[in-house]
Amino acid sequence: MAYVVSAVWTANPGQEGVVLDAIEKLGPPSRQEPGNRFYQAYQDPAEPLIFRLFEIYDDEAAYAAHGASEHFKEFALEQAIPMLADRERAFYETIG
Repeated sequence: MAYVVSAVWTANPGQEGVVLDAIEKLGPPSRQEPGNRFYQAYQDPAEPLIFRLFEIYDDEAAYAAHGASEHFKEFALEQAIPMLADRERAFYETIG
């Protein structure tokens, strides 16, 4: 089984460029983390304030390591998250 994270980040109006920049910088090092199987962010052009992130890790510990990484601290915690109006996360385990 793998650990799956589905996140929705909603930027404050006018801050979507800051959030997009942070996500673009966060993706490449996140994909290189030990325990990361998949990391993809996406945005619907019709809803430019809303960013969705879909992540798959070997286990919950690998996800915790992602959250403790320097790149997560710099680009998510310090750059993007302060610019959000809302942040939702859901956690799952794969089947089979």
